Amino acid sequence: MPPAEIVRLPQPRFEGPISLEQTLLTRRSVRTLSRDPLTVDDLTQLLWAAQGITHPQGYRSAPSAGALYPLELYAVVGRVVGLAAGLYRYEEREHALAPKSDRDLRLELGAAALDQRPVERAPVSFLLTAVYARMTAKYGRRGVRYVDMEAGHAAQNLCLQAVALDLKSVVIGAFQDEAVKQVARLPADEEPLYLVPVGK
Repeated sequence: MPPAEIVRLPQPRFEGPISLEQTLLTRRSVRTLSRDPLTVDDLTQLLWAAQGITHPQGYRSAPSAGALYPLELYAVVGRVVGLAAGLYRYEEREHALAPKSDRDLRLELGAAALDQRPVERAPVSFLLTAVYARMTAKYGRRGVRYVDMEAGHAAQNLCLQAVALDLKSVVIGAFQDEAVKQVARLPADEEPLYLVPVGK
């Protein structure tokens, strides 16, 4: 794929129509998702909730031990109004998407995820990966635990934001790591931790 320009996202909203308590009450894992598209506004909120910048010093929406931020977030886009299908990495400092592939990778990613239909059908699946060395360089083996905890925080933020947008989500950890790395063409030092399909 030739180099593509970064995709600027609309600014996220900081107020919504539903309380945090209601999102907690109604959040459920939903595996039956329609093929209906999401909007770029939906996508922007979901990305920001998971890994967006929330402070002038660069702190993010999910806590990170030592503010080392070992996570990377990708959007596997199939159907988003106004955005081409493909694989995009979220650039949180610019609140933008960096295109990594111009192919619809949902079927390949679904196969890597043991043929789980939500990954194949959802208009967008989010891929959370980790560069463990960012954390273990400071915290040693304990840093592995901190990375895994952080991934949980980010995924929960994403799922709660989905509820606030009247969308459904499911967190998926059952996949073949090497196959996911190959489909997403991840760098050697990045490990896939979560897939989170989101849709209606």
